[in-house]
Amino acid sequence: MRRKALVTGGASGIGAAIAERFAADGMHVVVADRDAGAAEALASSIGGEAWVVDLADTATLEQTRLDCDVLVNNAGIQRVAPIHEFAPEDFRLIQRLMLESPFLLVRAALPHMYERGWGRIINVSSAHGLRASEFKVAYVSAKHGLEGLSKVTALEGAPHGVTSNCINPGYVRTPLVEKQIADQASTHGIPEDEVIEKIMLTRSAIKELIEPQDVGALASFLASDSAGMVTGSSYVMDGGWTAQ
Repeated sequence: MRRKALVTGGASGIGAAIAERFAADGMHVVVADRDAGAAEALASSIGGEAWVVDLADTATLEQTRLDCDVLVNNAGIQRVAPIHEFAPEDFRLIQRLMLESPFLLVRAALPHMYERGWGRIINVSSAHGLRASEFKVAYVSAKHGLEGLSKVTALEGAPHGVTSNCINPGYVRTPLVEKQIADQASTHGIPEDEVIEKIMLTRSAIKELIEPQDVGALASFLASDSAGMVTGSSYVMDGGWTAQ
């Protein structure tokens, strides 16, 4: 039976790379994104379907039920500012989108997975789910919370054939990261062309941005039958950042 995957934030960046890889693996892919045009274009190109949704509007997700076999919680945004200047509304937005929304989607997907006796939850976390950096209080808080959500899901899902894991990339070559370059340059008072090496990759042993397709390849493994004994784990892909 052909499996169905739902990828949030699926219209660009890491999400698009995962959606494309899953389609190549033979899955029917639902591209969930608030950008209708991009979601529909990608879904059309991979033979999937689009779900146009604002996942920060969590109240609308409370009654949602999902029939997917693989759920990828990937949607995210970033805001960069010191804590004492961080806008409370931005903090709350990031918690809704990157922690509350994954909880509600997992909650919506588990009954179908339990009924089938098989399921895969893949949470796109970050090296910031394991480490902290200045000026990213909301993002770091949400990703640390996502790690906890993933582990509890792993424990509860185990008797039902459902695994739950995190992927923890460092800086990936995506629109989200490219947008951060200007923000980081302003915050740290350095030229934009110095941000990647001096700020983003200063802790990484390998001084290169990660390609989205590499994250897609790891997601492909975690979604496979071969990963049935992999659960409650955090798979780091950060060029050696968290090895320090």
